[in-house]
Amino acid sequence: MSLVNAVLIQTLIGRAVVVVGLLGLISGCNQTTAAKTQAPPVAVTASVPVKMPIVEWDEYVGRLAPVETVEVRARVSGYLSSLNFREGQLVKAGDVLIIIDQRPFQAAINQNEATLASSKAQLIQAKSAADEAEAELKRVQIRRNLAQKNWDRSDRLRRENAVALEVFDAREAELALADSELGVAAIKIKSAESAVVAAEANVGIAQSNLDLAKLNLEYTEIRAPISGRISYFNVTKGNLVSGGTNDSTLLTTIVSTDPIHCYFDTDERAFLKYVRLAREGQRKGLREVRDPVYLALADERDGFPHKGYTDFLENRMDQETGTIRTRAILPNKDNELTPGLFARVRVPGSPRYDGILIPDRAVGTDLAEKFVFVVDQDNKVRRQIITLGPISHGLRVVRTGLTGDERVIVSGQQRARPGETVTVTLEEIVPGKESLPDEYEPVPESEWLIPKREAAANAEAQPNTAATLSKSDDVIDTVAGGDLR
Repeated sequence: MSLVNAVLIQTLIGRAVVVVGLLGLISGCNQTTAAKTQAPPVAVTASVPVKMPIVEWDEYVGRLAPVETVEVRARVSGYLSSLNFREGQLVKAGDVLIIIDQRPFQAAINQNEATLASSKAQLIQAKSAADEAEAELKRVQIRRNLAQKNWDRSDRLRRENAVALEVFDAREAELALADSELGVAAIKIKSAESAVVAAEANVGIAQSNLDLAKLNLEYTEIRAPISGRISYFNVTKGNLVSGGTNDSTLLTTIVSTDPIHCYFDTDERAFLKYVRLAREGQRKGLREVRDPVYLALADERDGFPHKGYTDFLENRMDQETGTIRTRAILPNKDNELTPGLFARVRVPGSPRYDGILIPDRAVGTDLAEKFVFVVDQDNKVRRQIITLGPISHGLRVVRTGLTGDERVIVSGQQRARPGETVTVTLEEIVPGKESLPDEYEPVPESEWLIPKREAAANAEAQPNTAATLSKSDDVIDTVAGGDLR
């Protein structure tokens, strides 16, 4: 066989192998397509959403702060002679905390008592002199009246030439002398009355000095102006402290513990939601009512065990943070809540309404959209866009997109495709136990921790303590303002 024929035969054999391979590949593809056509529908698990009355509770991060903070300062200067409290202990309003050396103040009282006694004696003398002046005036008036009668008689006899001229002149001189004595007696009366007024003023001054000395002695016992937890000693026994001025020595501080405040900041979107709900009449603004508040500390993961209510709302939005500050007040009888702690706060974010809830695992995400797969009556899958709300009863709230009667795929949605027919197994959704109630009412005034009629009295301090009393807004790191109405 020639070389050309050999090459030709090998070429034909290669082409035949390629044709056979292509025929086998085509046959395999046909078999795969047939297998796919004959595959059973995808099996999925679907559930009907739960429809139940709920309340949406908005959650914020808050910080605890005392209702009152007091800087304890002395009102008088002196040496500390006694410290009668233990650092960090709870104190009651009126407890004696610190005593300043009382001996100089007792000596001042003794001195002022002596001065007062002397002033009272001078007053008695002045009154006696005034009484003598009045008696002398009466005697002079009697002599003047007698002199007037003698003169009248002499004058009548003189006109009848029945009395000697020198006798008439004597009677006239006696009348003039009586008038002069009467004027002197009147001046003595005024002088005595002035002396009485001056003596009474001296008694008043001495009494005021004595009262001030007694008050300063009371100020040496520095008492707690409020009930709460006291801080450490800023000054120890034996030190000289200044008092009664703006630069008075700071001795210690006290913060109230029961009740306690919690401050939290609401973002602008939530603020607008509250405004809209109040405008539509679905709820009242926070300035009109006291809504309940639930609080949990950082280590409290099972619910929100602490309950209080809102009692303050700022008057404006903070321009830098775009938030508004709200304040809640809570009872703290067991002192479990400590000022300065962070806490999770839940406030009602909606009125009570019939919500639609589904498991969170049924929700898919596509860029900025949230969706679920819904199985129609003919078991075909449909993709449904939804709008989500918060978690309630362990389920996700669906605000828009579902009516509550659909069959939503909760398991197997990774294998399901829109438009395909699936085999559906129905599964009932069981709501979990919610730590917060499904309804709420504003807190009535009878249950307020600080009623309106007592709010002013709560800010009063004891008179023997120079205490700077302030609300504790300054302990909050963030600032906000506005109105949720």
